[in-house]
Amino acid sequence: MYMPWPLPDENWFADTSHQPEPDHEDLRLEALVAQRLSIDWTTRRQQITVSVQNRVVILAGVVSDANARQVAADLAYDVPGIFDICNTLRLSGPRRSQR
Repeated sequence: MYMPWPLPDENWFADTSHQPEPDHEDLRLEALVAQRLSIDWTTRRQQITVSVQNRVVILAGVVSDANARQVAADLAYDVPGIFDICNTLRLSGPRRSQR
């Protein structure tokens, strides 16, 4: 899983030894999707985690608006070899004004 920064709800100390090793093709696709998301102006500053399982991209994290969510899915789907997208990106809530 490519993760440029941790998300608040992730447990870094969880036991992951029971998880199977990822396929080399999945790792290659994961890197390609992450690269495309980091280059595009719409998605480059969003908190997006990319993982690929059996050539299905799983997008997780928080984005600023619905357009960024859609662009992330479109960019991932355009990578050759991707079969499907699981887009679990959440929109950031409304920000409170600072007093």
